[in-house]
This record gives sequence, C-alpha cells and structure tokens, in this order.
Amino acid sequence: MDLKTFFEQNPRAALAFSGGVDSSYLLYAAKQYGCDVHAYFIKSAFQPQFELDDARRLAEQLHVPFTVAEFNALENPQVVANDELRCYYCKTTLFTQLRKLAAKDGCTLLMDGTNASDSFEGRPGMRALQELDVRSPLRECGLTKADIRELSRKAGLFTSEKPSYACLATRVPTGTAITEDMLQKVEQGENRMFAMGFTDFRIRLFHGAAKIQLPENQFSMAIEKKNELNQALAPYFDGVLLDLTPRV
Repeated sequence: MDLKTFFEQNPRAALAFSGGVDSSYLLYAAKQYGCDVHAYFIKSAFQPQFELDDARRLAEQLHVPFTVAEFNALENPQVVANDELRCYYCKTTLFTQLRKLAAKDGCTLLMDGTNASDSFEGRPGMRALQELDVRSPLRECGLTKADIRELSRKAGLFTSEKPSYACLATRVPTGTAITEDMLQKVEQGENRMFAMGFTDFRIRLFHGAAKIQLPENQFSMAIEKKNELNQALAPYFDGVLLDLTPRV
C-alpha cells in the first residue's frame, strides 16, 4: 500500500501533529491526496514552544485546520513518577484525550507520524498507540526516515532537514520524579544553546547540572564557547558538563 491508496481508503482523519519531519510530511501527503485532515498539536509541559510554532506555520502554509490541544500530562502520577513505562502512561493519557477531542470534531480515525525506521523495541509508548488503535500510515506504507526526508525535500517542506527532537521528559533520568520547573529549565537552557548556534543536541539533567550531548563536529565549538555556555546556562543549572560520547 502507498499513501495515495491509504488516503483514498481513509478520506477523513485526525493527525497528532508534532511539527517534526515525519508528521509534517504525513500532513502534506494527506492534503495532496484529498484527505479531509485536521491537525492537532498536543501541548503539554513536555513540548517546547518552537515545536508548536513550526506546527502552526506548516498547517497555515497547507491551509489545514489546526487545533492546539492543551493537556496536562503531569496530572497523571504514573507519568510524574518517571519509571521505565513513563512514555506508555503519558501517551495513553494524552492520546485518549486527543481521540475524544477528535471524535467531537467528527474524526474517528486518528493517525501519528511513526515511520518504518522507528523500532518498537524499548519504546513502551508504541504499545500505547497500538492499544488505542492509532494508525501510522508512514510505517504501514514502509516509508523510512530517509525516504521521508527526501520526499519532504521534493515537496519543498521547510521541515525536511529538521533534526529529530524527543519530548522534554526524556531529559530527566528515569526514576527521578518530573516537575514542571525541571522541564522549563531544560527548555530555556536549550533555547539559549540554539541561539548560540548549536544544533541536534540535548541537555540532560544530572544531579542539578546540565549534561550536554553534542554531535562530534560541535565539540570544538563547545570548547571555544565554554565561558559563554557557562554564563548562558548558569541561571538554570548548578553546573555544566560535556558528555564526551558523541551524539549520533
């Protein structure tokens, strides 16, 4: 099956739209193939503002109905506890609410941007999507991340080269209870690093300090800007550490 066939068979759908590479191309394809698609951005403490900005920008460019669905994942104590099943509890909570919202808008089919490169191993959130019958057309049609980037380039989507970005909850070590204050500090710290020219990095919390994970080609920039980095992150963290294992 290809996406054209998928949307011919499913002419009306709701999309959990993150503003990332995969869901952006899926939104574009749905529109191209005549699907009556409605995009929903799930806004919680786990999503940074720039993802919402990108999602809104593309939805406006494609003239697709766009809704910001504000849900508080931190109301679920199982999510806050942040054990190894945190992603499962979080996706179950958020997608259950999203399905109800989409149904009120007349959409019974709910999609997400999981692709054929995404592994189910070690990702309990994937199980939640299966249990909730969330369809993943990119995966069902065998489209890998590389395929989606190439198709996005051909379509002229500004998201084609956008780095992958995991939710802010992944910055907190498993077993450490998550607070909104932690997430805000990480988001603010990462915004400062983006402004300095760093890309495709992560700030991980480590006993109150910021442990920075960078691609190897940005190590030299981190050393050159070490004083600026310390000053930029000092308001949010007790210290700044550089992880010498390159981020790939």
